[in-house]
Amino acid sequence: MKYLKTKLELVDGIKSSKIEDKIAKKVTKFYTNKPFPNYKIDDDKITISKKGNNNYLASKFKDFVGYNKNVLEVGCGTGQLSIYFSTGNNNQIVSLDATLESLKVAKNFADKNNINNIEFVNIDILDDVLVEHFFDFIWCNGVLHHTKDPYKSFCIISKSLKKEGYILVGLYNRFGRVRTIIRKYLYKIFGKKILKILDPTLKKLKVSEEEQDAWIQDQYSHPQESLHTIDEVLDWFDKNNIEFISSIPSCDFETPDNSDLFTKQSRGNYLTRFLKQITMIFNNLGSDGGLFVLIGKKR
Repeated sequence: MKYLKTKLELVDGIKSSKIEDKIAKKVTKFYTNKPFPNYKIDDDKITISKKGNNNYLASKFKDFVGYNKNVLEVGCGTGQLSIYFSTGNNNQIVSLDATLESLKVAKNFADKNNINNIEFVNIDILDDVLVEHFFDFIWCNGVLHHTKDPYKSFCIISKSLKKEGYILVGLYNRFGRVRTIIRKYLYKIFGKKILKILDPTLKKLKVSEEEQDAWIQDQYSHPQESLHTIDEVLDWFDKNNIEFISSIPSCDFETPDNSDLFTKQSRGNYLTRFLKQITMIFNNLGSDGGLFVLIGKKR
């Protein structure tokens, strides 16, 4: 697959470019110390597929992608979603992250499980090394708010999307993340014990202390984080020739939040979009970190 503008060094089977930016280095150091998410000892293709199938957003995305497509995951971490997207089909997956150590974990898992339709790439997205009009689908969920310039990063990845291709973008919401921000301040005062009481996701994580710590670090101690709104990302879409398809939460009160994500929805109006984001504070979207998602289609 010729999806890169320049040839990169091969490090342990991973295409890699030296990370130069100070903020990107700070983020990679953070994830080198606390890989997120990580694998359990008994994980294999079957367990990863089960996890993926239980993830509403990921399973709907994979079903819609179908077969024989080029798929990019931006900010893959240890690659669990990319692994899930690569299984049971002939799609070609490019799994991109700035943290080399996380990608080594992903590559090791893929090799052990004989997964051959996935390539791992270690770059800072702002280095702009992706060719234009290559990918049929782009998944970029929970990533751009950890970059130095989220909008510029979005512009770069959207250039690599084919005409009629789909992009999914998930970001921390300026309103919906209020509960997490409050918990973050309480965590600084009272420590981990308060999160075990107040964080609904942490209470549901029946995993090791190490995995719980990885969640806590990712949500409450990240060195780089920005907050965004639906209107802001709609503007990103408009400026980059991307048609709005759907969002979670939806942009109006007539469209259910669990409706078909790849069927065209209403953009609502400023008031309905604002109010739907406010409601995130009081529902599962807000309790689980305040992430909102927009899906668009390249014109």
